[in-house]
Amino acid sequence: MYDISKRRHALALVAQGHSLNSVSKQTGISRAAIRAWQTRIEPLPRLLGNANPCPRCLPDTGVPDDAAAYAYLLGLYLGDGCISAHPRGVGHYLRIACADAWPGLIEACRNAIKAVRPKSGVYDLQRQGYVSVTSYDRHWPCLFPQHGPGKKHHRLIALEPWQQVIVEAHPWELLRGLIHSDGCRITNWTEKVVGGERKRYEYTRYFFTNTSADIVNLFTGVLDRVGVQWRSARRGGGVQNVSIARKASVALMDQHIGPKY
Repeated sequence: MYDISKRRHALALVAQGHSLNSVSKQTGISRAAIRAWQTRIEPLPRLLGNANPCPRCLPDTGVPDDAAAYAYLLGLYLGDGCISAHPRGVGHYLRIACADAWPGLIEACRNAIKAVRPKSGVYDLQRQGYVSVTSYDRHWPCLFPQHGPGKKHHRLIALEPWQQVIVEAHPWELLRGLIHSDGCRITNWTEKVVGGERKRYEYTRYFFTNTSADIVNLFTGVLDRVGVQWRSARRGGGVQNVSIARKASVALMDQHIGPKY
């Protein structure tokens, strides 16, 4: 017998286009077992519903137990995440794209998913230059109601009241997720002539870049609430760039966020 996590992982690999033979070699699960799971009328949802209930589907419509981890994962999802339905309509995949250059970010993303949905499997799909941290679960659309057809900047992105409560309680976690997905911390430099001598000065700043006006407004609104000063500038193609360069604000960001690693 294979546990639900192993079944989910194997079916997810098949859904990604891997052959039964390659999935069998990778997971150690027989092709006959994988084929049987594929052809069942109800392969996983009933088991998942019993073993992994969704807080949003409970009668009292609750929230994830680890609200801080959820706020961070929400930021990652809004920046570099997507949700897609299983080809047979039995669940959904949450995928967060994390650059290979930041292994700490990849690990933090995995940990956040595990904290929000402890009984759902998490695995990495390597792509060129990045890892797609992936989790299969029936209830990702319940937890991220911003999910919808098309690209995020082509549809309304607005927090539901229960999400707003979480963000107000954990603003820095949301900001960290947004910076880790669509932001960066860099060191700029400039030169000034002082007393006839040209001197070089370096200074740190944070950037956040996104094409969705709704997501940018969410980001800057939270910055306002935590006392971080920012400036906005538009780039080509409707891209909006938010810069944080004031010394006190950068120090505040460093205290709570810091560079990617």
